[in-house]
Amino acid sequence: MVTFGTGYGGFAAMVNSRIAALLALLLCLMAAPGLHAQTAPIKLAVLGDSLAAGYGVKPDQAIPVRLAAALKAAGRNVSVINHGVSGDTTAGGVERVDWMLADKPDIVLVELGANDALRATNPATTERNLDTIITKLKAAGVTVWLAGMLAPRNYGPEYAAQFDGLYKRLAEKHGVPLYPFFLDGVAQEPALNQADGIHPNPKGVDIVVERLLPFITKNLDEYAAPVRSPARP
Repeated sequence: MVTFGTGYGGFAAMVNSRIAALLALLLCLMAAPGLHAQTAPIKLAVLGDSLAAGYGVKPDQAIPVRLAAALKAAGRNVSVINHGVSGDTTAGGVERVDWMLADKPDIVLVELGANDALRATNPATTERNLDTIITKLKAAGVTVWLAGMLAPRNYGPEYAAQFDGLYKRLAEKHGVPLYPFFLDGVAQEPALNQADGIHPNPKGVDIVVERLLPFITKNLDEYAAPVRSPARP
């Protein structure tokens, strides 16, 4: 600590006391919630279907697990929680929101809709379900990111246009970041998918994570930029 010499008498004592008070104030501010360096990891939950659950690959090859490894390699203190359920639809996601919130995530990446499209669900129903999920998460104080899906092209251009566009509409309505297509770079690439042509194989998983990572890190930076409020009880 910098102090003035005692040769200045009472003036030195006054200045030194003010310096000490200022340092004490700074220490208190640094200890305040949201202003100190991050110690606990940010909790990022992936609310998804079989693509998140890791259908057809080993547990350590699931997308959330590989994403966690990539974030760690990038020096990010993030815990990724896998809330993927194979076969789940957006309707199932609505039912699981409260259960997922028990893990107290800071951020939720919503990756749902592929099974809706495979079942030719009315896009308006899918949009309504995702709208409910996002609304419930935001009401709980959780930051929401949205992963988009594309409809199978054999359903015709009208269905595809209605389904594909719902993710952008929801992102704009709720002001949430949108990753346009979760399977970017992997869909319809035989070498990157399992025999069903739908689920990524380990090579495909790595491509998904590689493409997704810049979106995640960019939004992590934006999440950390403002002063964060204390963690929810």
